[in-house]
Amino acid sequence: MAEHLDEARVLAALDTVQDPELGRSLVAAGMIHDVRVEDGTVAFTLELTSAACPLRDALRDAAAQAVRAIPGVTAVSVELSARPAPPKDALLPDVRHIIAVASGKGGVGKSTVAANLAVALAAGGAAVGLLDLDIYGPSIPLLFDVHEQPETDPEAGKVWPIEREGVALMSLGFLLDPDAPVIWRGPMVAGAVGQLLRDVAWGALDYLIIDLPPGTGDAQLSLAQLAPLTGVVIVSTAQDAALTIAVKALRMFQHLHVPVLGIVENMSRFHCPHCGEETPVFGEPGAAEAAAKRLHVPFLGRIPLTAEIVAAGDAGRPSVAADPDSPQSQAFRAVTDAVTTQAHIAALLRAGCGKG
Repeated sequence: MAEHLDEARVLAALDTVQDPELGRSLVAAGMIHDVRVEDGTVAFTLELTSAACPLRDALRDAAAQAVRAIPGVTAVSVELSARPAPPKDALLPDVRHIIAVASGKGGVGKSTVAANLAVALAAGGAAVGLLDLDIYGPSIPLLFDVHEQPETDPEAGKVWPIEREGVALMSLGFLLDPDAPVIWRGPMVAGAVGQLLRDVAWGALDYLIIDLPPGTGDAQLSLAQLAPLTGVVIVSTAQDAALTIAVKALRMFQHLHVPVLGIVENMSRFHCPHCGEETPVFGEPGAAEAAAKRLHVPFLGRIPLTAEIVAAGDAGRPSVAADPDSPQSQAFRAVTDAVTTQAHIAALLRAGCGKG
């Protein structure tokens, strides 16, 4: 009967609902708050790590269904909220998730993946920034067709990011002569990393995506030391040489205690726009997934190699924005969903709500 309903019965029902990624109940993960029971109506708040959490609808529906199954319940109201990120320092206090995109070697499409990841997140309703830390070879100005310099706020001592496709952008390439080489030693690189994090008016962001240079050098070390990273995404092709060096980058981040959100296999197959035939130019697809399994990290998905992705990048408009319904854009969005899921898990683990 409705008169026997109380908070304890509601929590007991919700304790049977598992987060499919964490393997823990919503109650054990600390995601249920403000339970209210009045006659046969039950209301509560489901607190997510991010407003853009890809599991939000599934978790809300499962929680509501579990409560409706309690005898005497006539109505259920689930309010969704987003948990504020625990501040680690004052460097980027208003950024919820900082996700680095890295690779072992150059030429694997890391910047293209970072750009489309940022655009896909923004298209999903998140507040997103994209920071180009590829000091020696910045690609973001080209991928977003940015030729102007950013404006500055002399009073605050901040530089305003440039916005494209709903994403706040910053790159050293916006500030320097595009034809001039950057010939810097390590301390100058470390200083630039700190300035681009500290002196840009990022504002409140759900995600700051950081496009790193390839390898395991000064930019990666400085970023890991300065910023509270949610995790890193490793981009590789299926080619043995690329994967071998990608593993070195992955191991470096593990050594620095940065969570590895997973591996993306980019340029998985070339899709011929004329005959439709698919060719594994950079090795048989599946090699990156096998490497992820061997290394006990998530596999985030495959991105095909298509002429359309190349053309979109050359035109300064990432594929997800230029042709959102195309197969390649669907692949980028699937990878984005996988990345946000792993970021959600990493944030819960960081907050002490994970497995174990």
